Amino acid sequence: MVRSFKIEEISQLQGMIQETINVSYPAYYPDRAVQFFRDYHSESKIYNRYELGKIVVIKKNVEIVATGSLVENEISGVFVQPAHQRMGLGVQIMCALEDHAAANGIKEVVLHVSLPSRKFYELLHYEISQSQHLDVGAGQYLEYWQGKKKISH
Repeated sequence: MVRSFKIEEISQLQGMIQETINVSYPAYYPDRAVQFFRDYHSESKIYNRYELGKIVVIKKNVEIVATGSLVENEISGVFVQPAHQRMGLGVQIMCALEDHAAANGIKEVVLHVSLPSRKFYELLHYEISQSQHLDVGAGQYLEYWQGKKKISH
């Protein structure tokens, strides 16, 4: 079910990520932080992750419903379309990325943990630490944590 992303799917992937941000993040973050996430997951930044690492997706019929990426030892861009959340797709994405890391000799992965995803990563045994605050202007902040996990081979 999880497979490698194909570059010709970039517009569809970016659309799914933007939709997920627009639906899921405004309940947790101020407007400028939500915009930061939108910019951070632009088509050009997705392309950079594709060029430098590995992106995986899950499709249902012809629609991308889940994704994640691994660049060096950092996992990022893990999203599950809102209508498909809480069905185990995020776990499948994370397992595929961790397996890819292990197959490439990576012993520990790191990631940034957003407010809506903290419980998910804790359930996957990520060590959550170092609360971070990014100033996004106009007195608004993006709050997140550092996460890491040892990968067994």
